[in-house]
Amino acid sequence: MQQRVAITGLGAISSPGHTAKQFWRTLVSGTSAIAPLGSLAEGSRIQIGAIVNDYAPETYFTPDKLPLLDRFSQFAVIAATEALADAGLKPHSEATHHAAAIIGTGCGGKQTDEETYAHLYKNGRTRAHPMTIPKGMPSAAACQVSLNLGIGGPVFSVASACASGAHAIIQASLLIQSGIVDIALAGGTDSPFTYGLLKSWEALRVVSNDTCRPFSANRSGMVLGEGAGMLVLESEKHARHRNARIYAELAGFGMSSDASHITRPDVNGITLAMQRALESTNTAAESVSYINAHGTGTTANDKTETEALHKAFGRHASTLAISSTKSMHGHALGASSALELVATTLAIHHQIAPPTANFTEADEDCDLDYIPNEARPMQIHAALSNAFAFGGLNAVTVVKKPEF
Repeated sequence: MQQRVAITGLGAISSPGHTAKQFWRTLVSGTSAIAPLGSLAEGSRIQIGAIVNDYAPETYFTPDKLPLLDRFSQFAVIAATEALADAGLKPHSEATHHAAAIIGTGCGGKQTDEETYAHLYKNGRTRAHPMTIPKGMPSAAACQVSLNLGIGGPVFSVASACASGAHAIIQASLLIQSGIVDIALAGGTDSPFTYGLLKSWEALRVVSNDTCRPFSANRSGMVLGEGAGMLVLESEKHARHRNARIYAELAGFGMSSDASHITRPDVNGITLAMQRALESTNTAAESVSYINAHGTGTTANDKTETEALHKAFGRHASTLAISSTKSMHGHALGASSALELVATTLAIHHQIAPPTANFTEADEDCDLDYIPNEARPMQIHAALSNAFAFGGLNAVTVVKKPEF
């Protein structure tokens, strides 16, 4: 019999806050954490972003560990540690020895890579640091979560650009549903604020230098963010046995590939992912009341996502409450879908839908209810969290109010 999956722990570090509670408090207030990048923007046309401010890694890690941790790995360990504690589980315990850790990332250890290139090409050095590979490899974050928390079950990374966190969470859910593990830490992490990445995103011409205004008529593009979102998933049986607090049920998911274009979103692929998500849990479209949209703030994404919502939900689309929290925490790439699932889980738990911040005026191509600027108390029995990545890689998760 397939195991049901409970969400029992949450962790987050991002521009809106260094903990899941701070993150949620900022989202509910409708406050955008997007701000000028200052010296980070030197040499780039990208001048704004959603960075983790007032962050001092030495408050989280001892001097002997810090040299082994790229910034994206630091964020993963911090959020995972919080999520594990929030679930009432102890690191390096019998429970974690058998648990899994599946971590998504879109970029990996880019800060380590760029520091190495600067040493070799700019400064003329002839040797790289001996720990460059294990520090910068895409799987470093998953490895460090395992090492720091004693995760002894399946541990690996997932890379699917902006859907990495969602795909990692889906893989963790499958491990639980199949009975391979009872507990899994899953989420995403990224830190894209390096010179090379900023110049690369600048070249794509999809980044705003104003702010992120998803679904608004005057939206001007996405805004980069950073951080990590982590969830503790458990089998219903295991969570009930230890009398764990259950935030929500991770009830199902849908995945698809557009098989169409490397950057342009395709309405049919996006629609299919949402339809498969609903079908996976026998959820009627009418029972869904909230959607945490991918909502990047680009002209192409927001128009296409709106069209897909109409196709997937039909008449019910006009009654949906939809928001893009990227308007507040930015597009944290591989971490975004994980941060957004944390937000969706808390929306279910608190029965409050976070808003789309910075919303100004409706677009005729975006004609749904995007919860403009103010959070909305409402009944939420079932919600979807959308993630649509470059390459046409789509992942949608279904979260429900727990009825265990």
